[in-house]
Amino acid sequence: LVCPETSVSVSTHNAAIGLTKGPGSTGLWEKFYFGLDASALQERLFVSEENIDGFLDTVLRPSFCSQSTLESQPLIEALDFTEDRIQIRLK
Repeated sequence: LVCPETSVSVSTHNAAIGLTKGPGSTGLWEKFYFGLDASALQERLFVSEENIDGFLDTVLRPSFCSQSTLESQPLIEALDFTEDRIQIRLK
């Protein structure tokens, strides 16, 4: 991380932390951890096609869902994700 370029924005109902990768770091981030201290960290995934597919595979397991339930579920496709934006299509 590049510390001087890290930013924090807090409002009444929201908080955002901007992180900047160091020059030697490449590729998209897969996940991050947050919490009050190291013993109580929670994992969160960034939106990517692989993470969406993994989430849907976990949630929509055939052993728990009937075929008609699976067919009626929405299709989520990550079309484009860059540092500036994420574009997702939902069918």
